[in-house]
Amino acid sequence: MGQGSREQEFGQPGAMGGPQGPRQRQQELPLRILVPTQFVGAIIGKEGLTIKNITKQTQSKVDIHRKENAGATEKAITIHSSKEGCSQACRMILEIMEKEANDTKIVEEVPLKILAHNSLVGRLIGKEGRNLKKIEQDTGTKITISALQDLTIYNQERTITVRGGVEECCNAEMEIMKKLSEAHENDVASLNQTNMMPGLNMSALGIFSSGLSVLPPNSGLRGSLSTPANYSPLLGPSSVMGGMYGVPSSGALSLQQVSTEQEVVYLFIPTPAVGALIGKKGQHIKELAHFAGASIKIAAPDSPEEPERMVIITGPPEAQFKAQGRIYGKLKEENFFTAKEEVKLEAHIKVPSSAAGRVIGKGGKTVNELQNLTSAEVIVPRDQAPDENDEVFVKIIGHFFASQTAQRKIREIVQQVKQQERKHQQMVPTSSQPSK
Repeated sequence: MGQGSREQEFGQPGAMGGPQGPRQRQQELPLRILVPTQFVGAIIGKEGLTIKNITKQTQSKVDIHRKENAGATEKAITIHSSKEGCSQACRMILEIMEKEANDTKIVEEVPLKILAHNSLVGRLIGKEGRNLKKIEQDTGTKITISALQDLTIYNQERTITVRGGVEECCNAEMEIMKKLSEAHENDVASLNQTNMMPGLNMSALGIFSSGLSVLPPNSGLRGSLSTPANYSPLLGPSSVMGGMYGVPSSGALSLQQVSTEQEVVYLFIPTPAVGALIGKKGQHIKELAHFAGASIKIAAPDSPEEPERMVIITGPPEAQFKAQGRIYGKLKEENFFTAKEEVKLEAHIKVPSSAAGRVIGKGGKTVNELQNLTSAEVIVPRDQAPDENDEVFVKIIGHFFASQTAQRKIREIVQQVKQQERKHQQMVPTSSQPSK
């Protein structure tokens, strides 16, 4: 069973893309639910017949994390299938639990509890809670989410509790997973940028868990399905801490240095966090710069009361990803954001003034599309004067993956503008070009 020796697995031989079943996308977001420990036996059934029936009917693979957290009143179940298969398996499990509760009279209510990585939950909730309120209204359920202060570095999942009848809970599950999957797919799109970090070994990155189904090195698909509940997708099983300073414990980075173009990003962090980022005698910031392969400098404040300080990060795309990722992770680890806040930072990048219009687009179309795609807020101040290099600032505000996607998309637009300008210059007769 390899990594799955601490849990029970049930599934169809071809359910997850084997020769006998439909191939699911490797990065499909699994459904994770919490069930009361006393109902696990009923879900498995005598000699495993009940759970085998569920996996057969839904073409799914179900991991019951039975031996984890010994003595806990609840156990996690991970369901791997299509969205429809996950929902169908969830319905069958809820029906089993409701019948068991009615027969035993142990509990009056069995709510549906969905586990989701914290990095996805903010987008499920929506601005001012609008997404969640709409799901409640549309499905006739009551939904609550566990507090941020319950998170630890070992467990970055939050519990989404849905109360209502089985039918109502199942309808809510589909809507909740739809929102979580959209957020997950946007994060995957960020990782899959072809020019973003070619050859980067994500399991050795040493930042923080993103909730993405990133596989550890040399593991097949089946191996990825049976990882422990506290497995950190970006760190690997032995690197949950990732080192206080982001030094990976799972070996050297695998980098194919394709893009060496130096980029500069101005990242703003809370002023009280500066000491933690620098570390004792500058040790942390030195190790971070070495790990990321970037230059990291903290600008002097304009005034002592300045609420934020600017961190200037210089390096190629891979270095930017690693340095910014570790800074986001550090702020989370050190609790510089309150319990109700998701870690969102403001980043500034400079673009040629000739490209600013393209970033905005006609009638703001491009910048609106950028915001919809990335979930980041993108602002191109219209009243700013170009600097001595004829460049202007673009502001990006968002969580880590949202910011990274927006940065890469904006850089792509700039490259397109530069290529067009070069082509235009090549078409100009040599005699009209200024002498060098």
